[in-house]
Amino acid sequence: MPLLNVEKLTVFYENSIAINDISLRVDDGEIVGVFGSNGAGKSTLMYALSGIILDMKVKEERRGGERITVMGKIEFNGRDITYMKPHERARLGIILCPERRRVFPESTVLENLKIGGYRLEGRGEIKRQLDLVMSIFPELDKLKDRIAGFLSGGEQQMLAIGRALMAKPKLLLLDEPLLGLAPSIQLRLVEAIKRIRDELGVTVLVTEQYARPLLPIVDRGYVIEYGSLVLEGTGKELMENPHVKAAYFGV
Repeated sequence: MPLLNVEKLTVFYENSIAINDISLRVDDGEIVGVFGSNGAGKSTLMYALSGIILDMKVKEERRGGERITVMGKIEFNGRDITYMKPHERARLGIILCPERRRVFPESTVLENLKIGGYRLEGRGEIKRQLDLVMSIFPELDKLKDRIAGFLSGGEQQMLAIGRALMAKPKLLLLDEPLLGLAPSIQLRLVEAIKRIRDELGVTVLVTEQYARPLLPIVDRGYVIEYGSLVLEGTGKELMENPHVKAAYFGV
């Protein structure tokens, strides 16, 4: 049984379709990539999986704005979570690290991390989780008293992922973690993502526009275009596909 199973997921924003009949799975212990160009529907997929899309739907209805419709089925550990609220999914271990980092800029690195661990019980559990985060990102240990707004883009991305890890995820959703970063920092984050799976035992679903740095570590990948699934395969299969290399991976 997959850890995450998505069947015929469809999301409409008013009269435009953002996600069109997508089915995918993530098995326990995998790193799975979802690749596609800007506007392909990657962030909408992450909002749907984390439940944030349901909060967006309610807010839009209250202010008389854009109607959002969600159809299909999302299962986690065999349980139907399609209409489960975001905080309830977080309790199950589904944690989203959103695109563009979104750290708390006026708080310190340590304060940001502790905010991510707000559900942890007692100083001992907080300390243990902080130690795990610092083992993956030792850079943050040196910066723990720094105001987050003064960090570089790469440091903020490490902080954003670290904050998500403080919530003790079973499934970590990473939405474009490499966006706008230098190649050397991208490779550092790719290494960290692999260690998060290998050393912490966290299953990872990651979206990216430029997939080349991630292909060596993904077990399987999906390519979406205009909201629809157009291709799937192992990382090796995707990298060896000439059309995929030219159209999506910049090689």
